[in-house]
Amino acid sequence: MALYKNLTVSVLRYEKVKTTEAKAKEIRGRVERMITLAKRGDLAARRQVISEFPNEPLVVNKLFDEIAPKYADRTSGYTRIVRLGQRMGDAAEIVQIELV
Repeated sequence: MALYKNLTVSVLRYEKVKTTEAKAKEIRGRVERMITLAKRGDLAARRQVISEFPNEPLVVNKLFDEIAPKYADRTSGYTRIVRLGQRMGDAAEIVQIELV
């Protein structure tokens, strides 16, 4: 659970992250849900996002001030998963999840 929360914060902070395919597919829904909440922009939505990321005020502000206005005309599909190949050690599929 903490791993997925940290990956979600990283995607929102850096706007792209390299990880395994399974982890990227898992956090895709979490990232999109946070952006949808931020697009609402009301106090209740801000409090829900803060409850998810209580120690990340900079990420919460970036989400509401920069990321949400950028996707105002979209209804979904805020992320993209790009395949990068296989990891050398265990041949796990490495992908990059990024904001569109």
